[in-house]
Amino acid sequence: MRTYPGVTRRAVLVGIAVGAVAACTDPEPPPPPDPLSALLVRAEADKALAAAVAAAVPALKASAGEVARVRGDHAAALRAEVERERPPAPSSTTAPPPAPPKAPADAAAAKKALVQALTKAQEEATALVASLPRHRAGMVGSVVAACASLREVL
Repeated sequence: MRTYPGVTRRAVLVGIAVGAVAACTDPEPPPPPDPLSALLVRAEADKALAAAVAAAVPALKASAGEVARVRGDHAAALRAEVERERPPAPSSTTAPPPAPPKAPADAAAAKKALVQALTKAQEEATALVASLPRHRAGMVGSVVAACASLREVL
């Protein structure tokens, strides 16, 4: 039998045991979803709805176009913050974008749909502000204020 100076039988057995335990432990669970992810999804949906309304309802083209532009800016800022906080895994694939919404052809119904979407976005963002760190709360507070202002644009 071959012996190695400084390596004891006990050290080898401990090494094997540690390796076995390490191999059997569960990997660390993934972090919970970023709380801003829901706001990001809503901003993207609002942008798509507003763009559809702008294309389908000539009377709301300018105001709905402005809503689409601003909500697109919100989505970009929220995406940047979500990815800064939790960078996407290199192997992760993004889901295909949802089908664009069908805008109501009636101007009153289209305006109502946009106002409801902005109100819901404002409520969701308002509920989240108090639980966020300062730098994120400021950004989400800006989203709240912008949604309230956009409702007035309509």
